[in-house]
Order: sequence, then structure tokens, then C-alpha cells
Amino acid sequence: MATSRRKVFSAPPLPVVPAFKREFLDFERGIRMGNLEPHERITQIIKYHLVERHGQDFIIDKWGRGVYWQWICWIVRANREAKPLSSGYSFGCAKFFISLERDDERALTAGLQIERARVRRGRGPVDDVCVADDWDYHRLLKGLRKGTPLEAELRRLLTVEGFTAHVGGTHSGESTFRGRRWGGVAAIRRACRTIPDDAWGWFQLYYRIPEKELDAMSGSEIVAAILAIFDEVTGAMNVVMQQPYLKP
Repeated sequence: MATSRRKVFSAPPLPVVPAFKREFLDFERGIRMGNLEPHERITQIIKYHLVERHGQDFIIDKWGRGVYWQWICWIVRANREAKPLSSGYSFGCAKFFISLERDDERALTAGLQIERARVRRGRGPVDDVCVADDWDYHRLLKGLRKGTPLEAELRRLLTVEGFTAHVGGTHSGESTFRGRRWGGVAAIRRACRTIPDDAWGWFQLYYRIPEKELDAMSGSEIVAAILAIFDEVTGAMNVVMQQPYLKP
């Protein structure tokens, strides 16, 4: 397809040595992004390393506004551009993400996220975003079966590497899967199927770094940890995209 022939250049170097700091992760307000230089912003630092690592361009998206953001993601541009129906927006794409969990167990969460929009039923506003046939969510569901590469990745990450799988929705309950009693891919598939048609839903595969551990880390160590987490979920991300765009 056309996107596979698109020439990708190395990421331009950051102007100076990256200078992300631990205090930019504020559990009261969010991830600090405003009033910073490019070499201090975690968005640009992570993107630079991802482009260098995989030879692919990445789109940065976020939830939040102003100085502090709550959730940030990095999307393989070629995967979005390859979608015949949904290349105009990023919702249909698997993505690397980070967020700050500001509940009682405060932690930085990083990993893989896949979304599902509302299912169109009959007539509705034409500008509504609804799940289309080319969304990565459909490949996720197909992969949630015994003997698939996705099952092998989930089993390794959830039972050995300390990751958590999470399924949730805007009008449904939430389910988590981790450890040796994670329940298998059939349980995750059932949880995905419970997301109502009129709700948004999501699947996340993530690793948590608790606040106390973050306090003992430098900014460069936090960045390195996030990149290591992204490396761990790369195998799962490759099998749900249009093509395996990432280097294993």
C-alpha cells in the first residue's frame, strides 16, 4: 500500500540534552506541558526516541488543556494513514500512552491503549465518531483467542512481567486482569463484549510505576522506564495494527 513506500527520515535531534524532571509529574494537577522548552517536554523526548527506535513517524495526541495534561499518547502515523475509512482521526489506532493515576494508589501508568467508539445503529448525526471496520479494535478482538500471537504476548506480560490488562467503558463497569489467575484471553474478550453499543470503550495493557518509586528516580530514569515499557508492549501493538510497523 502507499504508506509502506513512504520514506521516513530520522528524528531531528533535540536542540540540547533532554531535561525532563520528576517534578513535571504532578499528582495534584497532571503532567506539566506548558511553560517548558521542547527539550523539557516528555512528548518531544519520547517521540524522538520512538522515531529513532522504529524508523516511523509518530503523532502526539492528548487529553487535557493548558499547562497540565492528564493523558498523552503516541500513534504510528503510517498506521493511521493506512486506514481507508478512518485516516482522518486517531481514535481507531492503537497507541502508546502514559497517564497519571491520581487515586489512592497514585502511579504513572504507561503501555498500550486501543479504543472503540459507539456502534452506529440506524440514523444518527453524520458527524458522530462511530467505530468503523478498519479500527484496530477489531483485530484486538480477533487476537483474543487461544493460540494467537496476542495471547502469547498477554500471557507473558500479565503472568511474568507484572503488567495489567484493563477493559472499561463510559457506561459500563471496569475489569482488570493480572497475575497467574488472569483468566485467559476469553475473559478479556467477554469483558470487551460487555461494552454497550451506545458507549465508548477501551482496552489498556499497562505497567504502573508507583509515586514512591518515581520519587527515587531522575527524569532521565523515568523516560528510560517509559521507553522500556513501550518496548515490552510492542509485540502486542504490532499484531493489532494494519501492519507490524514497529521493530520487535
